[in-house]
Amino acid sequence: MIFFIPGLDLGALTSDDPEALSTTLQLIFLITILSLAPAILILMTSFTRIVIVLSFVRMGLATQQMPPNQVLISLALFMTFFIMAPVFSEVNEQALTPLLDGELNQEEAFEQGAAPMKEFMADHTREKDLSLFMGYAGMDQPETLNDIPLTALIPAFAISELKTAFQIGFLIFVPFLVIDMIVASVLMSMGMMMLPPVMISLPFKILLFVLVDGWYLIVESLLISF
Repeated sequence: MIFFIPGLDLGALTSDDPEALSTTLQLIFLITILSLAPAILILMTSFTRIVIVLSFVRMGLATQQMPPNQVLISLALFMTFFIMAPVFSEVNEQALTPLLDGELNQEEAFEQGAAPMKEFMADHTREKDLSLFMGYAGMDQPETLNDIPLTALIPAFAISELKTAFQIGFLIFVPFLVIDMIVASVLMSMGMMMLPPVMISLPFKILLFVLVDGWYLIVESLLISF
């Protein structure tokens, strides 16, 4: 019995025709790549840094779930598309379009498409983090970008992004912490021990954040960092 899915003939798996089997395997490979797309988006783009910094902003404001997770993730996602647009465009021109036109095979398209991503990640990866994975795997010192395998570059890029995001988060927390300390000191001097300082400092932190146009400054800082 042969089962049909739009665009995919599962009966080709049992076919003796090499061409039909090759096409089916290519489709299965494509579906596998699409299933890994979320991990690729998170670990190989600017998404990690952006979403962590935005989360630090919310924690610094102590507004609990405001803005909601959906808003922060959506903002981080569209900012990622904006920042990565030149890289994605280069991948499309060098790899995806030639692959669909039959000018490149899958292996060649992967190599061509990986080059712009490698260049982006290498520009934002610390040498110390890359040396950690290269040294652990016993790899030689790379002479060119092509000598760096993705298996070492991706985790090195990820931990570099985590460090950068936490550094930015620390700078974001400092003014909010100062406000909390001032409010707590004033309440203690007034003998109001039972009143939570967070309840009093929250309006002042929101007011300060609005007056300095905080969201504009945060987004501007993130864009400049790339």
